Amino acid sequence: MSMQFQPPSLIGAQSANTGMNPFLDRLSAARAAGSVMIYEYKSVKPKKQLKEIIKVLMPEKKKLLGIKYGFKYNVKDRCVVCGTQKNWDAGDSMRPPLPLHKVRKGYPMRGTYCEKHAQIHRQYEMLEQQMLAEEHGLSFSAYIPSARSLNPLASGPMTGLKQDDITSLSSLGWTIKPPVALVETKEEELFRLIIETYGINSRMKTLLAEGTRVSSAQDEEDVE
Repeated sequence: MSMQFQPPSLIGAQSANTGMNPFLDRLSAARAAGSVMIYEYKSVKPKKQLKEIIKVLMPEKKKLLGIKYGFKYNVKDRCVVCGTQKNWDAGDSMRPPLPLHKVRKGYPMRGTYCEKHAQIHRQYEMLEQQMLAEEHGLSFSAYIPSARSLNPLASGPMTGLKQDDITSLSSLGWTIKPPVALVETKEEELFRLIIETYGINSRMKTLLAEGTRVSSAQDEEDVE
C-alpha cells in the first residue's frame, strides 16, 4: 500500500505558491531566497517526492559558459542553496545539521542553510522517517529516529569521540588525530599511530568500495 505524505502545518510557514514569483517554476521558487515555506510536492509517490526535495536542497553550483563546477555559496554562515547570510546561535533548536554536498551523503559543506531551507530540510528528514517507518511496518507517531548527523555545537564543545564517530568521520575523508603532548612517551606515540592508522584504513575501505583505483605505470603506457 502506498501512502501520500503531506508535511504538517507550521506556524509562520506559507505555502510554496503564496507570494511566489509567477515567472519561477516550482523548483526555482523553492530554491530561491525567501520566507519560511512548506514545499508542496508535485508527485504523490514518496520516492519521487524524496527526489524532488533533494533537488531543492542541492547546493548551488557555479556556472561558466553554461558549465557547472564547484559550489557557489560554500562559505561560512551562507546558505549553500540560495546564498542568504545566516548566523545560527549554537543553542538554537531550529539550527540545521551541517549540509552534505549530495544532501543525503557526501562531505560536509562549510556553509549552512537559511531559515527557509532549514525548514525544507526538516521536511525532507520527516519524509525519510515516514518512509522508513512504513517500510518496517511502524506507526510514524511512535517512530523515533536516531541522530543522523554529527553536530557537536548543538550540545556544547566536543571533548571526545566514540569509535563509531571516528569510523564515520574517517570514511568521509576527515583526519582524526589525538592530542599530542609536548613530551610524547612511547605508549602515547603508539596510541596516536593506532588511531591515525585506523582512520586511514577506514578511508581506504570507503574509496575501494566506491570503485576507486590507482592507475599504474603500465596502465598509463597502455593509454598512450
